[in-house]
Amino acid sequence: MIDQDIKKLDEIAKKIEGGDLPLEDTLKLFQDGVELVRKCGKTLDEAELKVKEILEKSGGEFSKNDVDV
Repeated sequence: MIDQDIKKLDEIAKKIEGGDLPLEDTLKLFQDGVELVRKCGKTLDEAELKVKEILEKSGGEFSKNDVDV
C-alpha cells in the first residue's frame, strides 16, 4: 500500500542522509527510492482518475456510497 511505500521512502532517505554507507549501497538505496516514488506516483494518478470518474458520474455531487473502500 502507498502508506507502506512512503514509510520505506522515509527510511531510505534517512539511511542516505546518514552518509555512513558505501557508495554502492547508497546508489542501490537511491534506485530503490526512485522506483518507490514512481510506484507512489502511479498509485496517486490512478486514485485521481477514480475520483474524477466518480465526480463525473455523479454530476459533480459526491457521496460516500460512490467510493469502493
